[in-house]
Amino acid sequence: MKSYRKELWFHIPKRRGFVNITSQVEECLFESGISEGLVLVNAMHITASVFINDDESGLHHDYELWLERLAPHEPVSQYRHNVGEDNADAHMKRQLMGRETVVAVTNGKLDLGTWEQIFYGEFDGKRKKRVLVKIIGE
Repeated sequence: MKSYRKELWFHIPKRRGFVNITSQVEECLFESGISEGLVLVNAMHITASVFINDDESGLHHDYELWLERLAPHEPVSQYRHNVGEDNADAHMKRQLMGRETVVAVTNGKLDLGTWEQIFYGEFDGKRKKRVLVKIIGE
């Protein structure tokens, strides 16, 4: 069995944002030379997420509204975590959207559904963060 590891780095200039990283993960898969196996993609920061869904702007807008209703950023004083910080909501948003995703590799390609894409979700941006891509297989 072969193994491949690469870190992808992101710097989202705003507090929150979603980035389609499917092509970057596909590039990693190509570099790995693995044709059958699994790809793990995970955010390596507690205020960021990796998830799979449709690449549709209306859906991303809806996510923004939904997440803000469930874990509003303001007032920051509503969170005990925010003593000296202002990102408690980002931790909660990450919990809702998830840390990672695993995708099967079949015949050298990501085995995604018709509309499925892989996304990096940022909930406390304005600084550099990384995503781990780990691929194992034959």
